[in-house]
This record gives sequence, C-alpha cells and structure tokens, in this order.
Amino acid sequence: MENKKEKYLTSVLFAIYFLLLIWIILFKGNVNFEFGYYRKINLIPFGGSLIVNGKLQLDEIIQNILIFVPFGIYICMLKPKWSFIKKVMPAFFTSLVVEILQYILAIGATDITDIIGNTLGGIIGIGIFYIFKKLLKERTNKIIKILASITTIIVVSIFALVVILNK
Repeated sequence: MENKKEKYLTSVLFAIYFLLLIWIILFKGNVNFEFGYYRKINLIPFGGSLIVNGKLQLDEIIQNILIFVPFGIYICMLKPKWSFIKKVMPAFFTSLVVEILQYILAIGATDITDIIGNTLGGIIGIGIFYIFKKLLKERTNKIIKILASITTIIVVSIFALVVILNK
C-alpha cells in the first residue's frame, strides 16, 4: 500500500505526463502556438486523413496508441480499486476532449481513429500494469515510479532544450 508521499509523487508524475501529452497532441510539440489554421473532421474509423496515396498510414495510429500507454498505467496506480471500465473511461474522455479542442481551436484534424487509438493505448497501459502487478507484486508501483521519474526527467529536459533552441 502506498503512503501519502508516494501517492503525491505519482500524482505529480501524472500531472507532468498529462501536460506533455496535451502539448504533444494539441500543439504537435511546437513552442510557437498557432490557432485557427487547420480544421477538419473525420468520422470514418481508419479512413480519410490516415489514407495517403491509397495506403493506410500506420505510423500515426501507432504513435497515438503509444502516447496513451502511460495514461493507463498511471490510472491503475492512482485508482487501484476502480473497475477496468472505470479505468478506461478517463483515457477515452481525455482523447475525446482533445479532439474536440482541436476542432474548436482549428489546430488539427478531429479524427475518430485518434480516439480509438488513444483509448486502445490506455487499455494497453492497463494491461501492462496488470502484467507488472502479477510479476512484481507489491513492488510494482515503486518500480514503475522509478522508471517514470527517470523518463520524466529525460522528457522534461528535452522539452526545455526544445524551448531554449526555439527562442
């Protein structure tokens, strides 16, 4: 069982991840934000914006899945007593809100495939957490927190470098 300090660290790591997630999805990792230049909706799963020259572009689907894997892991750490469906819903709703914001702010394509991929990423993260829990038992949260801390330091350092280089 986690104590309050450990739960606080998990919450801080999740908040940093969440801010970076929003920055990456909404602003495509750019430092200079430009609103109102691109607005498109695709309600056909795995169609429309993902088909280029008649071929399905899997890179974007895979990236959308991968970026939400930590979301599922963090939800499991923060809300261990929630049911599986209750753990999936925050990933789904976060993705839905981000896609709607992209449309409202005209900063990207609103795509049902992104929502599907992001939600799948959250589900995969939940699955990875359950596998870690089976293998590592009570040490799961501690080991994931160590890995998340190291990853967060690296990603925040890269983000700071990008900001500095774009000035």
